[in-house]
Amino acid sequence: MRSLRLRFPGAGQDAQVSGGIAGYTLLLLGIIVFIGVLYQLKAVMDETAYWDSRITGIERMVQRKVAPKILSASGNVEIKQEVARANVVLSQIDLPWEALFDSVEYASSLNVALLSFQPDADGRMLRIGGEAKNMTALLDFVGTLERESVLEDAYLLKYEVKQDDPQQPIIFSLIASWIE
Repeated sequence: MRSLRLRFPGAGQDAQVSGGIAGYTLLLLGIIVFIGVLYQLKAVMDETAYWDSRITGIERMVQRKVAPKILSASGNVEIKQEVARANVVLSQIDLPWEALFDSVEYASSLNVALLSFQPDADGRMLRIGGEAKNMTALLDFVGTLERESVLEDAYLLKYEVKQDDPQQPIIFSLIASWIE
């Protein structure tokens, strides 16, 4: 028997090269699609595992039916005290710190040194202690504080001239209310 030699049109070397490129392109496309399908499969499996664990946890909670804890009277008092302390801290955190500092910083000058800054959240009062070079600088500071939009009713509580210091600075304490 003789072997048959079939020749197809365009079956030259150019056709083999372009057929090879097309084959590799299809192979690459198939691999990319396969990787995408594997990625989606993993995502679905992770989500299924998550929901299975959630359902298991909920079923355990239902089976346990934990009775609510009853607090003793002393425990209840301790909790109330802890809540009161937390509320004090929260009220201090909630102060308009930036506005207060900006107002006092704007009012201060080179002739006034601030030594203490004590806010009272309950009374909405601000106590400021400091030292001024002279009485004019001190009165200008108090007047500037009074004109600030955040503060009102700024007045001197006490002042004392340091006689033993050659420059005779004035140590003062003043109080102001703040507005929100």
